[in-house]
Amino acid sequence: MNNAFNANHFVFLLQGAGWTLVLSLMAFVGGGLAGFLVALCRISPVRSLRWLSTGYVQLVQGTPLLILMFLAYFGLSIVGLSLPALVAAGLSMTVYVSAYIGEIWRGCIQAVPRTQWEAAECLALSRVQRMRLVVLPQALRIATPPTVGFMVQIVKNTSLASVVGFVELARAGQVVNNSIFQPFLVYMLVAGLYFLLCFPLSWWSRQLERRLLVAHRVEVAAA
Repeated sequence: MNNAFNANHFVFLLQGAGWTLVLSLMAFVGGGLAGFLVALCRISPVRSLRWLSTGYVQLVQGTPLLILMFLAYFGLSIVGLSLPALVAAGLSMTVYVSAYIGEIWRGCIQAVPRTQWEAAECLALSRVQRMRLVVLPQALRIATPPTVGFMVQIVKNTSLASVVGFVELARAGQVVNNSIFQPFLVYMLVAGLYFLLCFPLSWWSRQLERRLLVAHRVEVAAA
């Protein structure tokens, strides 16, 4: 039996990293769309929408992601809905992300100075126009750092998907280590691959933040 780390093991880790990236994209795209709706409901003038969205956020944030994955994979199968591991993990992470990203974006929208809201009202803009033309562009600048920071957390939280049998990067590392028993080497490589997935997000966040800041200064100077 060959216990040496070889190219096949590394390729298997790269495949796990690829599935980690796929699951992260699923979670952020699905969770981002749902989270945007949650954020709008949280600031809605309709009281029932505010209550429902608040209850949703409190329920999801009070439930560990691990439990959400168990419910999606094992719980739904009890009622006859058996989901593949990727779908179950993606669904549970979408729900998880929507609650947190919705609260992040809700706070960023409400962080836009009240004078901006009042100025838009003075221009006789509808609520949709106020949000689209005045509030959301300013909230985008505020939301960039916490959103990208949370994206990094999403990438790392994909490691929990192994509990439903999904082979992502952390699970791939565990499989390789169980076959060659070289934990230091294997998990150093796993850590390095996680870094390669997360670092570009942080770098892109800084670049985008600088561009938005420059654009804001130009707008202020022009005004």
